[in-house]
Amino acid sequence: MSELKVNGARLWASLEEMAQIGPGVAGGNRRLALTDEDKAGRDRFVAWAREAGCEVSIDQVGNIFARRPGTDAAAEPVLAGSHLDTQPTGGRYDGVFGVLAALEAIRSLNDAGLRTRRAVEAVVWTNEEGSRFQPAMNGSGVFAGVMALQTAYDARDAAGLRFGDELARIGYQGDVPARARPIHAYLEAHIEQGPILEVEGKEIGIVTGIQGIKWFKLAVRGFNAHAGTTPMEVRRDALVGAARMVDAVDRVTRATRPDAVATVGMFSVSPGSINVINEQVSLSLDLRCPDGAGLSTLESKVRAACEEVAERMGLGLDFEEIWYAPPTAFPDPVVGAVERSAVSLGYTARRIVSGAGHDAKYLADICPTGMIFIPCKGGVSHNEAERIEPAQAEQGANVLLRTVLELAERA
Repeated sequence: MSELKVNGARLWASLEEMAQIGPGVAGGNRRLALTDEDKAGRDRFVAWAREAGCEVSIDQVGNIFARRPGTDAAAEPVLAGSHLDTQPTGGRYDGVFGVLAALEAIRSLNDAGLRTRRAVEAVVWTNEEGSRFQPAMNGSGVFAGVMALQTAYDARDAAGLRFGDELARIGYQGDVPARARPIHAYLEAHIEQGPILEVEGKEIGIVTGIQGIKWFKLAVRGFNAHAGTTPMEVRRDALVGAARMVDAVDRVTRATRPDAVATVGMFSVSPGSINVINEQVSLSLDLRCPDGAGLSTLESKVRAACEEVAERMGLGLDFEEIWYAPPTAFPDPVVGAVERSAVSLGYTARRIVSGAGHDAKYLADICPTGMIFIPCKGGVSHNEAERIEPAQAEQGANVLLRTVLELAERA
């Protein structure tokens, strides 16, 4: 047991092969949820899982479960995984590393001829990114019971295509009920998506929890008028107002808390003509903070700043919350198991809070959950420049394997 490790070369080859599915334009990937590229990535995973002797099942929201049976059929399983969908200009490792590290843990248990008491399942969660369909993480959200299946089905992308229709089209609308079942523990290996581990020279991040996240849609309403004949002092320009709101979001967040972050990632202008004053702007807002009280304070201050801009400029403003994921703390027994695994392998490690949302957020609502971070170059993610080294992937997968083994043998 003390010598048990993954096959790093095999893991890296799997990562490289998956990266050929849905290639981006600058070395990354584009596998938006429920596209043909997402289907191809899912198909590749399912084939690998079956080659490893796993029993594969798919639930109604498209989550894939690859089960390696344990010796005690009545014992609750240990799950490990992440997602295969990417951002429009995504990297090769966000999500996919966690999926293939879980698969590699199963392959390595097979190689060692070890039968665990509990079953071990590698999982692919549907639409973690929330790029094509909002909100994010609706595969794990439906599974955990925090989102209705019909709500997920009825989400539409920018082209008006419906989630449920696209899920059926690619052949991944399974018949297994999409709801929680008894689970002993869930683990998710992931790239950090930030610079802390790299800056501190640490090989492993022992994740203690996930910060709170709120998403909003803002609609700024002005008045459509001629660009050449409308004096500046009487204009009600929605675009100018929205630009001032974006600046206010940045200023208020910086002044409120050093550990809070805010992002306007989507911005749509109407009518969008060179010689017309714009009458409407729609924009997204992503607010994050490690604790719930801090997130509420940030929301109040940002909302007030945007409302002040609207009032001063004579604009209308709709400020709609579309998603809230409260801060989550992972339980000590699972965090401790991750830490013991990293120490037993001789890796340098530190405890860390995740700034990004993950499927582990929703799994933590229904079972003991933990995460394992590995560094990524420059902390860059959600970008085709995202990079990790083969040794880093192997180290993270080794920690996952050791932790899975400990949890799968627990009474």
